[in-house]
Amino acid sequence: MKTQILSLFATTALIAASNANAADIDVKITNLTQGIYFTPLLVTAHSSDAMLYKLGEAASPELQAMAEGGSLDGLVAIVDSIGADTMANPAGGLLAPASSTMTNIMTSDGNTQLSIVGMMLPTNDGFVGLNSWSIPSEVGTYTIYLNAYDAGTEANNELVKDGSGAPGELGIPAAPGVAPGENGTGVTTTEENKMIHVHRGNLGDDNASGGSSDLHNTVHRWLNPVAKVTVTVK
Repeated sequence: MKTQILSLFATTALIAASNANAADIDVKITNLTQGIYFTPLLVTAHSSDAMLYKLGEAASPELQAMAEGGSLDGLVAIVDSIGADTMANPAGGLLAPASSTMTNIMTSDGNTQLSIVGMMLPTNDGFVGLNSWSIPSEVGTYTIYLNAYDAGTEANNELVKDGSGAPGELGIPAAPGVAPGENGTGVTTTEENKMIHVHRGNLGDDNASGGSSDLHNTVHRWLNPVAKVTVTVK
């Protein structure tokens, strides 16, 4: 029976015998944006028959809680239950723009895939993600660039509302860094694509006391990729 993460999606990919062995890896994550913060990140090495999310599929409740409010509790509980090797919150809080964090993971036999997720602030349900990347068996340094994804669980109204981090509570829970605007009318109240997809990015506006968005169009916008991951296999 295949193990599933988050009611997730089992894969049937075969792995080379040499890649099934334990590994000692350093993982460095760099925030490439100019005005977006990453909430506590989840870095986990797990088996090849499970993944944290899948593009074009609906987000699990646990992924939704991370993408809308930054909570890792549900995801950590699940990866722990399947014997993944995990580091939660390596930065000890928010990862600021142009900042990096690093962690070391000793993977167990069979935990050949690396996944990383973390909410992006300020967004409604945007997250940075690495999905089931195969950890090389050969010693060396490897670089991966990560995109921003939309969980599809909340309309991107771009309005900052304290306490709105709970799933189903519309609004952006916080806007660290540059102070957000206020009194926005909302960019939208609906989300047509309810599946996990590449994020369109924040729109923002240049009206700090009104307009459609509480976000700044010169600070809170981005282009992919939003993060750089450097994996060193020892």
